[in-house]
Amino acid sequence: MSNSLPPIKVFAGTNSRYLGVAICKELGIELGSMHVDRFADGEFEVCFDESIRGAEVYLVQSTFPTSDNLMELLLMIDAAKRASAGTIVAVLPYFGWARQDRKDKPRVSIAAKLVADLLSTAGIDRVITMDLHADQIQGFFDVPVDHLYASSIFIPFIESLHLEDMVIASPDVGGAKRANSYAKYFDVPLVLCHKQRAKANVVAKMTVIGDVEGKNVILVDDIVDTAGTITKAADLLLSFGAKSVRALCSHPVMSDPATERVVNSGLTEIIFTDSIPYGKENDKATILPVAKLFADTIRRIHNHQSISSQYLFK
Repeated sequence: MSNSLPPIKVFAGTNSRYLGVAICKELGIELGSMHVDRFADGEFEVCFDESIRGAEVYLVQSTFPTSDNLMELLLMIDAAKRASAGTIVAVLPYFGWARQDRKDKPRVSIAAKLVADLLSTAGIDRVITMDLHADQIQGFFDVPVDHLYASSIFIPFIESLHLEDMVIASPDVGGAKRANSYAKYFDVPLVLCHKQRAKANVVAKMTVIGDVEGKNVILVDDIVDTAGTITKAADLLLSFGAKSVRALCSHPVMSDPATERVVNSGLTEIIFTDSIPYGKENDKATILPVAKLFADTIRRIHNHQSISSQYLFK
């Protein structure tokens, strides 16, 4: 009997195909062939165009809006299971629904747990994701979760800026842990922006905790949706005497009017990864690729090697 490892097969959903192609280029393999047939009423069907029997199958799909992306991933998993794939790994650079990770008011769903259950029930053996909105979401899954951090992408970029008098800031108290990791790495002060929301996506009031006068500030966040918080924080920091404000944001959800807000804000630059496709015209946006990070992780998992260097601050 052969002891050789099963072949790697990588497939990508419709709206994450650009990521699948880039990951396969890093791995030196071809993106697997599959197609999605759509019916007149909006229903769709996923079909693999090649044998995956016994293979180590990686399904690349960020679950950003609309919900079709999540449904397509679920059908990809089910089709792979029914085609006798050896193992099925869901690669979700962006895990949507993660902001609903607890009951913060009566009679609401915990969508992050529901989505984790749906993926597990569909048939995944493992999850690879990046910068979850809350670390504890890993515990919602009953399969191994490799939680990568965009810090391995962002840190070299920050270093390339050669900023003097740098300060790391969090646009809200909830992101303090994430921002503090960057502040500790660079051995610079941490500043917090405390916000009070009127309702979802609407900030009523914001204050700054810490000194930013004459400093080059880098705001760190995981998701930018309408950009209300990040742009309000940037303008507030500048009013407190900051020399410049840049923002690092892992996932560019960027719902309207986010791009307009960023362009019209005091932000010098906003830096995203390409975990979600962002194609709007924005001279302030810099997009950093995640393909190498995910390809290296896939390679290490396939060869049964440690991946700790992929998600820890060095």
